Amino acid sequence: MSALQSFGEGIWICDGPRVRMMTIPFATRMTLVELEPGSLWVHSPFEPSPEIQEAVDALGAVRFVVAPNKIHSLGVGLWKERYPSAEVWVSPRFRERHPGAPADHVLGAEAPPAWSGRIESLCFGGSSFLDEVVFFHVRSRTLILTDLIQRHDPAGESRFWRLVKGAVGVLGPSGGTARDLRSTFRDRTAARASAEAVLRWDFDRVAIAHGTCITDEARRTVERAFDWALG
Repeated sequence: MSALQSFGEGIWICDGPRVRMMTIPFATRMTLVELEPGSLWVHSPFEPSPEIQEAVDALGAVRFVVAPNKIHSLGVGLWKERYPSAEVWVSPRFRERHPGAPADHVLGAEAPPAWSGRIESLCFGGSSFLDEVVFFHVRSRTLILTDLIQRHDPAGESRFWRLVKGAVGVLGPSGGTARDLRSTFRDRTAARASAEAVLRWDFDRVAIAHGTCITDEARRTVERAFDWALG
């Protein structure tokens, strides 16, 4: 795990442990946003080390814990135990996959009043599999993504996984939406509308859960990554 790293005004990222899904190794990352002084919003949390927990507590009180799609459940229960007064917000299909996980509210088509205007959101539509909710932190102009765009660091992969992830289209700066995930977007009209809505946000950086975050030419990079939906 890494220490909390500032990613802009009122936003931090933290690299977590490598995990495996269907034998595939993934680097992980969570994102924290200061909604107001002493009030925190935590996206895609993982089990933190004592050092990370101490750093989070030094920033303020965790008010919201967010599971942005049905796959990302890794630290939700642990964070709810640590911060019982925090509200857990989950993606539309999260409960299907994790019926026993804590979930206070389900994310909808728009940001809830609790953080609307500070963090905007939308459910990226069109997929028969992925129910990812995408976020935009207004203050830092940061787009926050989970699985829709991945850019796995080649330096952290074995030769075998570099070949696999390169073939799937999620390796390094040329990464994007995994080819197998693209195939689940049967409703291309909904996918296109979602991609266009994301690009209407005024972002200049992207926090990514799996791989290298985007800090240069963010809009162009996201447009390129979503060319399958926009074309």
